[in-house]
Amino acid sequence: MESSIHTNLNHLFRREYGKLIASLTKTFGTHNLALVEDVVQDTLLKALETWKLKGIPDNPSAWLFTVARNKALDLIRRQKHQQAFAAQLTPLLKSEYTAAATLQEIVKDGNIEDEQLRMMFVCCHPLLAEETQVALILKTLCGFSIAEIASAFLTSEETISKRLFRGREKFREEKITFDLPVEKELPERLESVLTAIYLLFNEGYHATHVAGIIRDDLVEEALRLGNLLRYNTSTDTTATKALLALMCFHAARLYQRIDENGSLLALKDQDRTKWNHALIVQGHYFLKLASSGESITAYHLEAAIAYEYSVAPSYELTNWKQIDELYKSLLKLKPLPLLEFQHTIVKAECYGYAQGLDELLRLEASGLFSRNHFFYTTKGEWLSKLNQKKEAEESLLKASELAHTKAEKNFILKKIVSLGY
Repeated sequence: MESSIHTNLNHLFRREYGKLIASLTKTFGTHNLALVEDVVQDTLLKALETWKLKGIPDNPSAWLFTVARNKALDLIRRQKHQQAFAAQLTPLLKSEYTAAATLQEIVKDGNIEDEQLRMMFVCCHPLLAEETQVALILKTLCGFSIAEIASAFLTSEETISKRLFRGREKFREEKITFDLPVEKELPERLESVLTAIYLLFNEGYHATHVAGIIRDDLVEEALRLGNLLRYNTSTDTTATKALLALMCFHAARLYQRIDENGSLLALKDQDRTKWNHALIVQGHYFLKLASSGESITAYHLEAAIAYEYSVAPSYELTNWKQIDELYKSLLKLKPLPLLEFQHTIVKAECYGYAQGLDELLRLEASGLFSRNHFFYTTKGEWLSKLNQKKEAEESLLKASELAHTKAEKNFILKKIVSLGY
């Protein structure tokens, strides 16, 4: 019973957290973001305590919104003489006659997609550093933990905590309002919003801090947020469509990444007949729409790469040369170490594992992959193919130590056993 409640609450947390944050931020103002987060956290804790005893209600979303609204009203009544809330609402919230009705109207379940969209762009205010913008979206709207954000940025938890603190302070100091940006600011802010959605998707596609390798609730939420942008005329850009295409192609093979025992499956070992071909078709549709514009973004190129993987009849018959060319173009737009590593894997398929290993050793010298188990798994696999068994075992053992989940550790253990000595 308790396990079931935790599972369902975790799913609700991901689905409703951003909605609650958006509604309450509209009420309290962005300068009270830390206070808003406290109210939402208290609401979720209250849900856990209550549902343990009474079970999950028929409409858990409405329950969460009602409790959050009541907690907000209590807080407003306690602090109405000390606290400044959202500028346009403060007079209404400080009156006993209008406070409850005002909250009832603003904090309600459903019909708040516009508020969520607004909040995403508020987090991407130009006064905030780009990395802070994305971290704020992941924390406040997607419910990411500090550890998950640190993993996404390949940095420390302390660094992320400082970024979030600076972001909240900037909201307070600059009195940033809960408004959509003017049209000329939209493109720049949209870029950070798309980045956050893609990081959310990636954490769902390959979870880093939970037992299971897949978190379909995060994948669903990323797709939902992407479609939220798609159905708003101000944000329905070719980059938005390209990101949706990319996520569809990846999501199509989501459940073939693990076998019936929960073990990780490499791309070459997946049953392609069981991929979700409807999602591949949908991804192709979005990619065609994205190609109608004049500019090409990194999402266009990443989607084109994912498309090649999705339509290849087998691993061996994948168009590696085409993917190699796409990566070259991608790295000109987005010269990131992680993409360099992914390109190295493609180059090994095109030009041989010896050349791929030379590239890996060059990347290893940078020190950026010292905590990345994928890197050392790949290195161990290639050393094995080049008959350097001892070095392969050392690399795979290091990968196993760095792996976060049981599925990843089992995957690496099988490779160590396959060395056969």
